[in-house]
Amino acid sequence: MKDFWKNLPHPFFALAPMANVTDAAFRHMFASYGPAGREGFPGRSGKPDVLYTEFVSVEGLLSRGGEKLLPDLWFGEDEHPIVAQIFGARPEQFARAAEMIASLGFDGIDINMGCPDRAVERQGAGAALIKNPELARKIIRAAKEGAGGLPLSVKTRLGWASADEFAAWGDALLSEHPAALTVHLRTRNEMSKVPAHWDLAPMVAALRDRLSPETLVIGNGDVASLDEARRNTEAYGLDGIMIGRGAFGSPWFFTGRTPELSERLARMMAHTELFERTYKSDRTKKDGKIKNFDVMKKHYKAYASGFDGAKELRIALMDARDAAEVRMITERFLARR
Repeated sequence: MKDFWKNLPHPFFALAPMANVTDAAFRHMFASYGPAGREGFPGRSGKPDVLYTEFVSVEGLLSRGGEKLLPDLWFGEDEHPIVAQIFGARPEQFARAAEMIASLGFDGIDINMGCPDRAVERQGAGAALIKNPELARKIIRAAKEGAGGLPLSVKTRLGWASADEFAAWGDALLSEHPAALTVHLRTRNEMSKVPAHWDLAPMVAALRDRLSPETLVIGNGDVASLDEARRNTEAYGLDGIMIGRGAFGSPWFFTGRTPELSERLARMMAHTELFERTYKSDRTKKDGKIKNFDVMKKHYKAYASGFDGAKELRIALMDARDAAEVRMITERFLARR
């Protein structure tokens, strides 16, 4: 089985896995920029070099009702390379879940070891694993066993309370030789309340160089533009950059350009219509929906910002009940301009 990580450009840029955000509709909006070229990157695609799913519970996947989580693992052919991100705390479950994910046609598996959500941590998963490095190592080994050659990566943070913890925590992870290691450059306790510690990225790269030279290191945190992403790889000795909030509401982010308002709102409408087509039909749910339409409304706050009349448009969009109403509201807004 091919390891796609070995064939990525340098530097490469990934779209971060974000809970209740990076569903199949959201990712497709980025993948659809594939034919475009990035400014300053001749011949390179305008889509992310790597895409990830929202994180999915291994326990949930393996439960009796696990099929209800499968929509979180839907992806299109235009999304390759696509990585499934999973979380949990029981090694034996990772082995079985990894086998299932490999059978679905994914290009890689990523283990979330940095999520600070308390419900996740109460399971001993996510960032809680920073306090249990031996369990983290067992989980990586089990997932590799079940993956059948599919490359395994890890996403984590610098530490729980202090970045000084990364020396031991990073040692534990890199000793298992993951294909890639993404480090959100904050501690768990810092959440997103302080600027990312990019000055500590060289420490991460140096530890990799010593313990697992074949592992790719990806930096994450506060990157607001493709230009900044490129500068950070050069300045800090990283292989790639993962962009999360900076790409929110900007499916053109990886093209390196800023579109006109008409294109921006056209993409918002297309995103809405794709979301509705993708998630509206499920006979097992009383309301006939796999995902509630209100999930889309968080995206409108990002799409409709930074221009005259944006607040007025956002307020109107918050009351929309379906894609048809979003289109009507948006086209009226554009006509008045």
